[in-house]
Amino acid sequence: PDLHNAFDETLITELTAACVALDQDKDVRVVVLAGRGKSFSAGADLNWMKRAANNGLDDNLNDARALAGMLRTLAEMKKPTIARVQGAALGGGMGLAAACDIAVASSKAVFATSEVKFGIIPSAISPYVLRAIGARQAYRYFQSAERIDAARARDAGMVHEMVEPEQLDAKVQEVVAALLTGGPCAQAAAKELIRAVANQPINHTLVEDTAHRIAHLRA
Repeated sequence: PDLHNAFDETLITELTAACVALDQDKDVRVVVLAGRGKSFSAGADLNWMKRAANNGLDDNLNDARALAGMLRTLAEMKKPTIARVQGAALGGGMGLAAACDIAVASSKAVFATSEVKFGIIPSAISPYVLRAIGARQAYRYFQSAERIDAARARDAGMVHEMVEPEQLDAKVQEVVAALLTGGPCAQAAAKELIRAVANQPINHTLVEDTAHRIAHLRA
């Protein structure tokens, strides 16, 4: 919390391991990702970025792969995931929220893809942020690094629900309750279905794939 839940090598390794462990735990039905303190996550730790600036291509590539791997592990969990965003979600923090299936934000939350201010790009987070807000919005915010308030984030598709701070936990619990009414295997299959169907042309191959998926679950 003192560093606004910023990323470094340790957080990336530990969060990846936590996602794997939770996904394998049959007693866990829904995963809520939250940040202690004032911020959800301020993205990459500045000291970590300064160290990276002094490293060669290979070391930077390993760091980038670790970050990309953490986000993918979170995004592809079989269980439903909710981002509880109470404060700033900047850079990689916005990526974390976008990688979750559902985002519930306080009206005090703020988002940004701020990387260009540091001479870099929101590369690892881009598949998840683009999935949330689309290319048109990304052209603006990836280049301007503007702060996006909670209301605008909701309108852009970044968050599903925006509530006053004192209502945040109740709203998260409301969404959790809805998720608990679904079948775990069906929810995992639904997430796979979205990944398979999104942005694909509607043709015989796609339609046949959807038929196989439902027939398999029914049988």
